[in-house]
Amino acid sequence: MDKLIRGIRAVVAERLDPRHTAFAVADLLRADMPGPDLLTPEERRGRPDGYVSTVRHAEKDFSIVTVVWRPGHETVIHDHVAWCAFGVLSGNEHETLYRDMGDHLVEIGRADNPPGDVSGFAPPGDIHKVRNTSDEVGISFHVYGADLSAVGTSVRRVYDLPVLAPSPA
Repeated sequence: MDKLIRGIRAVVAERLDPRHTAFAVADLLRADMPGPDLLTPEERRGRPDGYVSTVRHAEKDFSIVTVVWRPGHETVIHDHVAWCAFGVLSGNEHETLYRDMGDHLVEIGRADNPPGDVSGFAPPGDIHKVRNTSDEVGISFHVYGADLSAVGTSVRRVYDLPVLAPSPA
């Protein structure tokens, strides 16, 4: 992981805008994604009560996190404090994207992220919910543009608004 950390530091040092930083870090992950053996066998099993997020590395400008999801585990609808690049090592991360309309949310898209998929995003416009829709334990690898050892979480806001169908065009 040392090579990846050096690469992320170099990208962050370029001071690109958040979206381009996320995409550049995603390119690094495509080239040098750690495998599931980064986690212990016990960590790879996950927990029955929900997904497990573990900070693997944190410094001033970014953090590396692994997330382990048993089948059916999902997040709440949320957005993030900073840009993120992620890669899926196992399972299938089904993502539902939303737009905040003030008093409600509107679903604006869905994506399936199977093993090997890598992507990146940056606020604003990163409101989503993620669920492991596979029959196997899912493992994903995330890089966030924040020091999670200082801020505690990558989640900026949890959305508890009704989700309405989009209006016909």
